[in-house]
Amino acid sequence: MKILFLDQSGKLGGAELCLVDIAKPYGKNALVGLFADGDFRKLLEENKIPVDILTNQVIKVRKNSSFFQALGSLKQLTPLIFKVVQRAQNYDLIYANTQKALVVGALASFLSRRPLVYHLHDILSTEHFSQTNLRVAVTLINRFASLVIANSQASKIAFLQAGGKPNLIEVVYNGFDPQNYRTNELDTQKLRQNLGLEDKFIIGHFSRLSPWKGQHILIDALDKCPQNVVAILVGDALFGEHEYVKYLHQKVIKLGLENRVKFLGFRTDIPQLMTMCDLVAHTSIAPEPFGRVIVEGMLCGKPVIAANSGGAMELVEDGINGFLVTPEEPQELAQVINNCVQESAKIANIANNARISASERFDVKSINQQIQQLLKSLVIDKELI
Repeated sequence: MKILFLDQSGKLGGAELCLVDIAKPYGKNALVGLFADGDFRKLLEENKIPVDILTNQVIKVRKNSSFFQALGSLKQLTPLIFKVVQRAQNYDLIYANTQKALVVGALASFLSRRPLVYHLHDILSTEHFSQTNLRVAVTLINRFASLVIANSQASKIAFLQAGGKPNLIEVVYNGFDPQNYRTNELDTQKLRQNLGLEDKFIIGHFSRLSPWKGQHILIDALDKCPQNVVAILVGDALFGEHEYVKYLHQKVIKLGLENRVKFLGFRTDIPQLMTMCDLVAHTSIAPEPFGRVIVEGMLCGKPVIAANSGGAMELVEDGINGFLVTPEEPQELAQVINNCVQESAKIANIANNARISASERFDVKSINQQIQQLLKSLVIDKELI
């Protein structure tokens, strides 16, 4: 089976990391077509996954674009669509991994007569998308997709509520290789020392810096915690959210937390940083489609405190393998943090449960088998027609 994968981004996000795991087993039978160059291309090449930069022209459509902005992008997309049609002749199906990839892939699928698979990594709601983009996405999926793979029940429910056809969609969670999250204890100690965090209770927040990811909630909660509790914010602004970054720095200064909040920017040593932490916090103010960071924290053997909405509710059992708190409630978050500081034995048990449950539920080999079976059935059905 030969698969043409499409992704709009040159940057590394959760959807892109997921795609690496899915494409890797196919080797030379896969091609990942990108609509931008960047670190994602380098990661694909490191994993020996064939990659092709199909365009370097910025596609001027955003999640909140209006009808006229979306319409104006069609002229820009036409050469890209025909380039994908040409590539698709050598593949059995087109696998769109992002929403812009869906638009291009849907039309290319129709013209090339190749089945279209759409991997849904988003909550399709007006909290995340404009009405125009929602209508475009659902219409294209219903008309052209042979299969939608949703990364959670939350994503599936939002798709159905937006008008998606129920017979198209299957839920398959993201996969992870547990081996990638096993670290050396000596390296972890050195990392603490290098960051000047010896004898501190460390809370890690791992996400791009964005208002909906809710780093400000953690900062407000930290102000209500003992002085030895500190936070590291790992990630940077990816999509022009630099005003929010400035706001976070101002908030830290205003609360007098300069020595207790560290902005580490974009990092590649995520497993080491997570292992260094005592807790991992997930504070999104709108429902997460999945919550990749939650599973990564669990695989590192850390209790995760997650906002009680979206996909997070499917990953965390409150008080068993982590904690769920009300979104946008820093007082409640602070209370859970303070309890964790005081109850080390209970926390160690929860951390152990987290590692075991995540290793069993999200093993990448099992997840890839589920996806491969779904894709094989599509190709077989096409051959029978």
